Amino acid sequence: MCMFSLSDVHSEAVQAALERHSERKMAVLLPSKRRSLIGQTSMETYTPPDSSSGSDAEGSLGRAGGVNVDSWISRALHGSPSTSSSSSSHSNSSANAARLAETSMHTYGIGPMSHLSLKRRGLREMGVSAENGVIGRHSNDYHLDRPWSSLDSEDSLSAPPDITSYMPDSIPFSVPRPHIPMMTRPPSKYGNAELMETGDGVPVSSRVSAKIQQLVNTLKRPKRRPLREFFVEDFEELLEAVQQPDPSLPRPEGVESILMQGEELDGLKNCPASLEAALLRWGAIAPKAPCLTTTHSNGKQPYTLTYGKLWSRSLKLAYNLLHKLGTKQEPVIHPGDRVALVYPNSDPAAFMVAFYGCLLAEVVPVPIEDAGSQQIGFLLGSCNVTMALTSDACHKGLPKGASGDVMQFKGWPKLFWVLTDSKHLSKPPREWFPLIKDANNDTAYIEYKTCKDGSVLGITVTRMAMLTHCQTLTHICGYSEAETVVNVLDFKKGVGLWHSVHTAVLNMLHVVSVPYALMKVNPLSWIQKVCQYKAKVAYVKSRDLHWALMAHKDQPDTNLSSLRMLLIADGSNPWSISSCDAFLNVFQNMGLRSEVICPCAGSPEALTVAVRRPQEGSCKSAGRGVLSMTNLSYGVIRVDTGEKLSVLTLQDVGTAMPGAMVCVVKPEGIPQLCRTDEIGEICVSSVASGTSYYGLTGMSKNTFEVCPVASDGGLVSECVFVRTGLLGFVGPGRMIFVSGTLEGLMQVAGRKHNADDIIATALAVEPMKFIYRGRTVVFSVNVLYDERIVLVAEQRPDSTEEESYQWMSRVLQAIDGIHQVGVYCLALVPANTLPKTPLGGIHLSETKQLFLEGTLHPCSILMCPHSCITNLPKPRQKQPEVGPASVMVGNLVAGKRMAQASGRDLSHMEENEQFLFLSEMLQWRAQTTPDHILYTLINSRGVVGSSLTCLQLHKRAEKIATLLYERGQLRDGDHVALVYPPGHLTPLKSEVRGMDLTRVRSCVVVAEERPRVALTQSFCKLFKDVGLHPRSVSTAFGCRVNLAICLQ
Repeated sequence: MCMFSLSDVHSEAVQAALERHSERKMAVLLPSKRRSLIGQTSMETYTPPDSSSGSDAEGSLGRAGGVNVDSWISRALHGSPSTSSSSSSHSNSSANAARLAETSMHTYGIGPMSHLSLKRRGLREMGVSAENGVIGRHSNDYHLDRPWSSLDSEDSLSAPPDITSYMPDSIPFSVPRPHIPMMTRPPSKYGNAELMETGDGVPVSSRVSAKIQQLVNTLKRPKRRPLREFFVEDFEELLEAVQQPDPSLPRPEGVESILMQGEELDGLKNCPASLEAALLRWGAIAPKAPCLTTTHSNGKQPYTLTYGKLWSRSLKLAYNLLHKLGTKQEPVIHPGDRVALVYPNSDPAAFMVAFYGCLLAEVVPVPIEDAGSQQIGFLLGSCNVTMALTSDACHKGLPKGASGDVMQFKGWPKLFWVLTDSKHLSKPPREWFPLIKDANNDTAYIEYKTCKDGSVLGITVTRMAMLTHCQTLTHICGYSEAETVVNVLDFKKGVGLWHSVHTAVLNMLHVVSVPYALMKVNPLSWIQKVCQYKAKVAYVKSRDLHWALMAHKDQPDTNLSSLRMLLIADGSNPWSISSCDAFLNVFQNMGLRSEVICPCAGSPEALTVAVRRPQEGSCKSAGRGVLSMTNLSYGVIRVDTGEKLSVLTLQDVGTAMPGAMVCVVKPEGIPQLCRTDEIGEICVSSVASGTSYYGLTGMSKNTFEVCPVASDGGLVSECVFVRTGLLGFVGPGRMIFVSGTLEGLMQVAGRKHNADDIIATALAVEPMKFIYRGRTVVFSVNVLYDERIVLVAEQRPDSTEEESYQWMSRVLQAIDGIHQVGVYCLALVPANTLPKTPLGGIHLSETKQLFLEGTLHPCSILMCPHSCITNLPKPRQKQPEVGPASVMVGNLVAGKRMAQASGRDLSHMEENEQFLFLSEMLQWRAQTTPDHILYTLINSRGVVGSSLTCLQLHKRAEKIATLLYERGQLRDGDHVALVYPPGHLTPLKSEVRGMDLTRVRSCVVVAEERPRVALTQSFCKLFKDVGLHPRSVSTAFGCRVNLAICLQ
């Protein structure tokens, strides 16, 4: 058989296209009234997509319905519909001109704008369309700004591309030609059924013209059929569609939700104009006031940083950053540059000095975790960070090269490391003083965020947003000067940064920091600090409450009556309510009041979204909702009873922040307002929020410049909103409820499940005996065009394999019963092997990457594809023959085919084909071979106890059948249970009595769940003394549906 390559077909297609192209170019030279062919064809025909057309202005020409490269090449090979023959008339030219005019329309986007200054009337004046939630300005005078405002302009003509050497980024050149004035002529009469004109205006009959047109169309038809007519990839057709939503499934029925407006932010009395001004004030009037107390896990005495020391050290660092690095002519750092802050979680004092030193020097700090993460390096590179500030203790732990310099981490830009300890800094002169400005729209700092896929984004926060956010938190939490607060959270981002670093300086608070290392040694340390310092406020997570409960013992000196507010940073987690309730039940008799527990919700983009206010002396209970998780998986809110397992109890996180507006929109597609009984994404419009993802304009526009629309398509507010990434709804009393996050959302078979819900269900199945509670992650992987759930946890060393498998089976049953979803894979890994974050949590994206790469190395794994993959491939059907050409092209094109395996064909004997049932076969055997022995029973002494021939088995079977019909009153189709004890044989006794297994040819071990490799090896080793050959033992895999899938 002659074999061809794909390049041969491509070369022939290219040559045919070039021949047709040369024929079309000859039509230009005909001396007639006809228009030039190149002038008639639209620019789409010969301009490849996604390529510039000679200039930047041309490259910006937008195509609303742009085609891809494959469709463009196909159109060039087979003749574009817009390319007419030489007998085309002016009607085709006008149609092409209209098509070109349509493609000339372009939409421009408005640049960055203030959050609260977008007026509806201004939108109408600027031609704003709120389509898809993106504000755009239509250029009505677009043709006045373009050199090709007319179809016959010189720049509108471009030569056809050379498809033999086509590259995506090539720039096709223009063909210059002299300008020929357009000659007007009457429109052609192609629509007339009786008369038609030729090129010279001579009328001819329509019958002749129709034959000519048919001949022209025949000649235009490509000589070679396109490849897609020979080969059709039916892989997607083989996959049954994922379960489509049933019309009977629950749907939202409530009315459209409305915007929720927070109360006005009352101006705080004598409030500083910026955080730098606040630091200057407290450093001058209260230099001895404590600012930060750091506790240590190694028994060292706590270190206290006063406001006077914080001001002087920040001032010294700011002076050295601006004047002591580099030279006066070429300084290393300038105001507005980005600087990385690399400090350990056990040194909040050094971090606080570095942060405010950067603010005084007007340098943008970028707080990051400990050095080493490649994703953090990508963030630093995108922010153009060239300098890193760190402390002596952290610098000593960094890896260094032979020269003593810090080695460059993988994926990191080259950094200049600066030590910020006082002994390394020069004292500023007395006449030098930084410029203390009022809060403005300059960038104050960049807070990082880790996405679901592991990428890291930087959120820019302006100085005005930072100050307004601190004022808002002061108003809600009721802070007063010189109050003492206890912080257990990460002080470099999130709630820990906003309260213990920003708001604390604005209100001159005394922050007692409890590091994570001390919490691991003594989970009750934060409660001890609250009692020791009589703290008014404490910032914790729900895991800190759980750890305190586990380590709590009756201590008479525990008194939590001083607490005015216990802020739960992860109160938006739906399962934090269980830790809050348990903590309240234990410590309520130790002075803890129920109204003190205040969960909050926040996100890096919108900062604080909502906080439940502390209510002094109020008997008003917190908002709670018991919702059906089945309905939540469809995005619908339905109240349920608390007695069921498949319910989710939510607690409110308060109302909207002062000076902010909150709405709930659909998380996908156009940001349309949700209904009142529908789950959506919470959006916030406030000055106290982030402004953009640094360096990512497109993503920033979709997140920070959202314009919610009503069901009729109109804008619902004059302001732009910020997406928070939180899923929830607004309940009674204008309280906000959060049911999950977009990052943890998994869509399986048309239903949405929250990863935190799956984890909580798994931890409810006696987790303490088999796994570590805080070391469990859930993520999804794509298998057969749908997401599949994977659960990974660290196994305790004292847990055996059988116990672990029993626990895993119970977890699968619990998840299936509560969430009605199957788990694709449940894996247990050895202790301390999963990648962790600096604060002890499991790194989700890195764990998922290990799973996908096959380097997770689990010690116990349970795969359940049969229960969760419901869109398995349908059996292939024989396709009809398409002719002899399919044989040739089939050798050229290799299609994607699914892997399959088939066993040997069964050889059916002719005499057996007439018997369809075992009973008929047994009756035939009893007649033909009545004395053939079917079964032999060995008794406990090792001798033949009894045997059964075909005739004997048939007679006994008839007796049992008669007994079942007469006494049991059974009929066809009834079920009967067979309960018989299994046999037991000791190998040593068998060997003594002359047992010999050398003649055994096949011993099949049936394993329904998984092949028991260890059991098979032990069996072979145990019976090898009686002649059992290891190669005769094999395993069979099957399930309840398919009894035998494969056999070794």
